[in-house]
Amino acid sequence: MSSKPIFVATHPRACSTAFERVFMTRRDILTCVHEPFGDAFYFGPERLSPRYENDQKSREESGFAGSTYKTIFERIEKEGKEGKRLFIKDITHYLAPPEGQRASIAPSLGGQAVKKGVGTNDEANGVSNGVANGAARGNLANGNTHGHAKCHANGHSNGTNGHSATPYPYATVSEPGNPTVVPGEILKQFHFTFLIRHPRHSIPSYFRCTIPPLDSITGFYNFMPDEAGYDELRRVFDFLKAEKQVGPALATLHNGDLPGDEVSITVIDADDLLDNPEGIIKAYCKEVGIEYSPNMLIWDTEDDHQSARDAFEKWRGFHEDAINSTCLKPRSAAHKKKHKTVEIEDKEWREKYGDEGAKVIRETVTANIPDYEYLKSFAIKV
Repeated sequence: MSSKPIFVATHPRACSTAFERVFMTRRDILTCVHEPFGDAFYFGPERLSPRYENDQKSREESGFAGSTYKTIFERIEKEGKEGKRLFIKDITHYLAPPEGQRASIAPSLGGQAVKKGVGTNDEANGVSNGVANGAARGNLANGNTHGHAKCHANGHSNGTNGHSATPYPYATVSEPGNPTVVPGEILKQFHFTFLIRHPRHSIPSYFRCTIPPLDSITGFYNFMPDEAGYDELRRVFDFLKAEKQVGPALATLHNGDLPGDEVSITVIDADDLLDNPEGIIKAYCKEVGIEYSPNMLIWDTEDDHQSARDAFEKWRGFHEDAINSTCLKPRSAAHKKKHKTVEIEDKEWREKYGDEGAKVIRETVTANIPDYEYLKSFAIKV
């Protein structure tokens, strides 16, 4: 059975923070690290996202303008030295370039510069003699992208958000098959598990965080379909599976402990979790080598609440429900997600978000269903 740090890889609005709160109750054996890689993805000198590219003030005020992927891994390593097993929950697209661009290794993690004239194709690697943007790493990219159909189909090309000025693409080499900016040797250090939720639930929830009144709290003032996260999650999942970092055994289907550091394919669907928290958490604990206790489903002490407030503060507006919760119990029959027709969903979204909002939500949901259904085919069954 693996004893590596646990990494819960997920996408936005997958009920992942409620899932995380379950494991925050195990302060006796676990140190939880909440969404660390967004610091580098949005704000640092190696940032991949164009969201704050034209807002240097917000980047600086975040407190993470100096965060690189290396500094985040150093922080994780430091927390791991406390003697407890690490439990990391993060959004997978924070590790991958947006819009399906080809990934190359972050410079701070040892990414080697592309050498011209030695069998490399600079254009294919997204490398050119672009204008330096203050990251002080020499020649940067000129904004050549490999546009992802999901994003452009919705008319949200990030070129209009200053994408050509972002530090990515890096002038570094890629690793074959690796969709992230993190070297495969580093990824091997973690026990990866996965958490998903149907796009018809996650996408409207995310959209709501990018419009009034929540946008003034979250600081996300526009909805970007390429932040849905399913494409990146699937590609990372497939890479780890191909590299035998997860699998071939499926969660709950193998007999007894897996040999050595072998890790089962462990995928949790949020709706299954909300309908049967005890069964899903118990099965998950078996897969990651944690002894299950019913007390893990209850967090209603001042220490519990203060730990949550401290951990979730930096992503204000996204985690209020999880912060204010006290337990995880099965949904009542009245609150279970009932199947709705496309017509009913569209009508509800138009009423809440207007015609244009409903249109963007529907397009984004539809684009991401295939990736969700693929990952769902591996989900734990109890």
